[in-house]
Amino acid sequence: EVQLVESGGGSVQPGGSLRLSCAASGFSFSSYYMYWVRRAPGKGLEWVSTINSGGDTTFYAQSVKGRFTISRDNGANALYLDMNSLRPEDTAAYYCMRDGVQCTSRDYCYVSEDPWSQGTQVSVSS
Repeated sequence: EVQLVESGGGSVQPGGSLRLSCAASGFSFSSYYMYWVRRAPGKGLEWVSTINSGGDTTFYAQSVKGRFTISRDNGANALYLDMNSLRPEDTAAYYCMRDGVQCTSRDYCYVSEDPWSQGTQVSVSS
């Protein structure tokens, strides 16, 4: 059974940092591109970042570029998102995804399917 379990969310003040983790199981993790997406309150799904299967190529949405870093540990079947300089507009439920993200360029992807994992909530406020 394919499973993706996110963790690491929480409440932080603007300018703070968090590290999100995603534990993957039930599939050959190292063979897949992986993605982070988010859903802000009252809004649709937004692509955040992509990492290739080897972990040496990454892409980011313009809204998070320079502040967020995606990484992976294929030996541990784990995906990470380091989030720095957090802003109130980063408040959202964050999901890791293996499928359901379509990319039209290196700088733009869109989410074509609802995530089926539970996500982890990030709240940024003073």
